[in-house]
Amino acid sequence: MNEIKYYEILDCPHVLEYLFHPRMTAPGRQVGEGRQDMMIPVNLGIELGASLHFKSPDAPVLLFFHGNGEIVQDYDDLGQAFTRWAGVNFFVVDYRGYGDSSGSPSVGAMMADAHRVLDFLGSLMEKKKMTGPVSVMGRSLGSAPALELAASRPGVFCSLIIESGFAFAGPLLRVLGLDPDGLGFQEGQGMGNLDKMGRVRCPCLVIHARSDQLIPFSDGRALFDACPPGKKELVAVEGAGHNDIFIRGMGPYLDGVKRFCKQDSP
Repeated sequence: MNEIKYYEILDCPHVLEYLFHPRMTAPGRQVGEGRQDMMIPVNLGIELGASLHFKSPDAPVLLFFHGNGEIVQDYDDLGQAFTRWAGVNFFVVDYRGYGDSSGSPSVGAMMADAHRVLDFLGSLMEKKKMTGPVSVMGRSLGSAPALELAASRPGVFCSLIIESGFAFAGPLLRVLGLDPDGLGFQEGQGMGNLDKMGRVRCPCLVIHARSDQLIPFSDGRALFDACPPGKKELVAVEGAGHNDIFIRGMGPYLDGVKRFCKQDSP
C-alpha cells in the first residue's frame, strides 16, 4: 500500500484552496446503459467514486483521471463516446472530496490514491474477466496521477495518454492566482510531471489544444519532448482551448485514443 507523500508547499491549506475545486454529484443522476458506478476504498473511512463504462470483456481498458473542476458524473455521456468510437472499457475515477467521494483533496492523497485505484482496477478486471490491455490517461490536473502511475509502475500499461497536461507546476500556480515566488516554491517541490515523463517506457500520446488559455501548448510540447524515444505522438488540436478541446477535436482525439489503447499488452 502506497503511503501518502506530503508535498510541503502544495498541500498547505492556502494553496489547496486554489489548487482543487471539488463539486458534489448533482441530484437525480440517471442510471446509464452499460455504466456501473462503484466506490473504491483508499483509506480508513475514505472512498472514491468511480464509473466503468463497459464495452466488452476483451476490449482495451482505459483508466482515466479527469481535470480539476470536473467529476465522474460529467463523463456519463462522454463515456459512451469512448466505448463506441474508441472501443475501450472506460474507467473514470474521482479525487477525494469530488463527486460522491469522501475526504478532502490534496496532492499527496491524489498521488497515493492513484496506486490504490490501479490495484482496485486489477481486481475488478479479474472479477469481470476483462482481458484487454490497460492504458492510463490524464486530463489537465489528471496528468499528475497518470504520470505518477506510468513512471512508477513499469510493465503495467500498454500506453500513456496525456491530454492538456502541465509540464511545470510554478506557472500553473500563477495562472490559478498564486505567487510561486512569494510561497517560496521551486519546481522541484512540484508534482514532477516533466521528470516522470522522462521515466515512462510505454508508448505515449500527448493531446493538447493549440490555443489552450490555461495550460499553454508549450507545456504539451515539453512533455512530448521529455518522453523517451520510441512510439510517441503529439496531436495538436487547432481552434480549441482548454475546455472545448474534446468537442472541437473529437475526431483526432478519439482516433488517437483508439490507436494507442489497441496495442499489444506490455
